[in-house]
Amino acid sequence: MTLICNGRVIDPASGLDQVTDVLLREGRIAKLGENLERDGCDRVIDAAGWVVAPGLVDGHVHFRDPGFPCKEDITTGAASAAAGGFTTVVCMANTKPPVDRAEVLTELRQRAETLPIHVLNTSTLTLGMEGKELADLEGLKAAGAVAFTDDGRAVQDAALLKRAMERSRELGVPIALHEEDPALLESSGVHQGRISEKLGVAGASALAEEVLVARDCLLALRTGAAIVIQHVSSAVSVELLRTMKALGAKVYGEVTPHHFSLNEEILLEKGTLAKVNPPIRTEEDRLALIRGLQDGAIDGIVTDHAPHTREEKARGWAEAPSGMIGLETALALGITNLVRPGYLSLSQLVEKMTVAPARFYGLEAGRLLAGAPADLVLFDPEERWRVGDTFWSRSSNSPFIGMELFGRVKGTICGGKAVYTDGKGRA
Repeated sequence: MTLICNGRVIDPASGLDQVTDVLLREGRIAKLGENLERDGCDRVIDAAGWVVAPGLVDGHVHFRDPGFPCKEDITTGAASAAAGGFTTVVCMANTKPPVDRAEVLTELRQRAETLPIHVLNTSTLTLGMEGKELADLEGLKAAGAVAFTDDGRAVQDAALLKRAMERSRELGVPIALHEEDPALLESSGVHQGRISEKLGVAGASALAEEVLVARDCLLALRTGAAIVIQHVSSAVSVELLRTMKALGAKVYGEVTPHHFSLNEEILLEKGTLAKVNPPIRTEEDRLALIRGLQDGAIDGIVTDHAPHTREEKARGWAEAPSGMIGLETALALGITNLVRPGYLSLSQLVEKMTVAPARFYGLEAGRLLAGAPADLVLFDPEERWRVGDTFWSRSSNSPFIGMELFGRVKGTICGGKAVYTDGKGRA
């Protein structure tokens, strides 16, 4: 048994936010309460000054496995997640080969059983992510897919997507949508505007995102399907989500820490490390994303952890791939840029990173109560630290390197086992 004592226990699902103890037994939470007995405990963790919360849940990561082990694989990805306080992650399907067949998914599910955290998988929505023919959605659900997505590419055929939504509704599996219309993209990864002009690149218009958000929310409204609009970046997209939710659409919005923390000016400082799809946009867009988190137009926070090699990111604006890693900085960015300025309470931040994604994907995660899985994160919300240039991830493509943040993960526990400690804990 493990006893975690004297910590500030935050469980947004129940509204708990107080200094108390948590007892773990046989991979589950046995009891919560003040001054729990230490007798019989194999380990006692003094969490005074720390927050004890449900293990974080990331509904959108890329572990590049199979196909690109030089960037990341499921083992290094899981280690990076644990270092960031995540005990459950959902991997996207745009690998090589893509996860569009049950055999590929089954092999990944078998390998995931050996990992220290819960690594879940999506499958593609269409065969080969080509947007022409639906994959065997029923077979992929049976093989373990928790969502269907062609993330990285938009589904351009509205009729095909409507059929997919009708099928996904019948199967009870959500669809996750990357909303960038290639017909309206002149070049990816950089917001089309003042900064793109300075950089001499054509840029990606916010309209490319907004037209598909509008279309796909309407399709969801008419079909009754549950969808997630991935990595929302535009103020207009936030307003569309707000409107469609009011109309009754089962639409979930996600936002990344880089989109709520940065604006397009970062491109001048960090170069292609800040190139990402959809792009980091204006300060007005950033503030609109935060307002969306405040009023529920945006439901959850994800990292869109996207590893690339140093060599790839050094290729220049035209050829460098879009994306950045994010698992190890996400919680601190939320504390630094949402909680400390007063936009969200700490409990609200934790809710966006635990309860919300777990509920949407139907996961047994994101809660601290007797009988629940012993998946927890311990962190010091006041500790200041500087982001270094080495990570548990195999890649280091982060624009946050060198920045000072608040909030340090002190330990991550999954299934009652310690899967990460920062080496300075008081266990």
